[in-house]
Amino acid sequence: MLQRADENQQIAAQLREAADLLHAQGANPFRVSAYRKAADTVAQLAGPVRAEFDARGREGLDALPNVGAGIAGAIAEMLVTGTWSQLERLRGSTEPEKLLQSVAGIGPGLARRIHDTLHVDTLEQLEAAAHDGRLEGLSGVGVRRATAIRAALASMLGRRVARAPRPASAAAPAVAAILEVDSEYREMAAAGKLRTIAPKRFNPSGESWLPVLHAKHGEWQFTALFSNTAKAHELGRTRDWVVIYFYDGEHVEGQHTVVTETRGPLAGRRVVRGREAECRAHYLA
Repeated sequence: MLQRADENQQIAAQLREAADLLHAQGANPFRVSAYRKAADTVAQLAGPVRAEFDARGREGLDALPNVGAGIAGAIAEMLVTGTWSQLERLRGSTEPEKLLQSVAGIGPGLARRIHDTLHVDTLEQLEAAAHDGRLEGLSGVGVRRATAIRAALASMLGRRVARAPRPASAAAPAVAAILEVDSEYREMAAAGKLRTIAPKRFNPSGESWLPVLHAKHGEWQFTALFSNTAKAHELGRTRDWVVIYFYDGEHVEGQHTVVTETRGPLAGRRVVRGREAECRAHYLA
């Protein structure tokens, strides 16, 4: 957890660090500016940002000047867990399994299965999976455990209104856009045209090998990286699996993993996991 004494300044510093890393990695200038403006807001608040969160949840954070829904979720994550998964990702030091274990009812084994199977690495993404049926469908979870995890997340993240289940593809970029980003990323990575970061996981030599792409297509902003998970290393897929994070600049944030399909009618094609039917329609169009 963050130290209470200077919590506002610590959160502001993390927002500024994210802005600096995004700028260095060539991200959209408007996104960089959004983090810097939010950092100034938090740093200049007359009272503790935690008091606003405790009183009104993420709605209270969202109401602050220059703090939209996406950054409100980031601040809530920092207040609840003491870390911010997106910043850790930008640093190359993300450990999503540890973050998932901060939720009551999730131990090390389940955390790894959630991450490897559902490709979840933030509490926001876990909350979405708990509401749309993916979590309860995971082996060893079921309805009762998923309900308990959903309640724990609601308490942690300050969400007061339950969200109706929705398909995983709702309010997300079209598969055509995701596959376009995937192709752009892999081509630029192969040509050595992308900035790289040195992931701290599975990288004992500290080599800067992981290419990062920040791109904007239409209303969507994307960040793409090769998967640096235990499963990807175990199966030798670290140069095949691409994790693509998306953000609409205001409210919607999520991720998809794109892989080369190894069986069935899409064998050899690039496929967005969880949206295979849409990929079939895309390739047949």
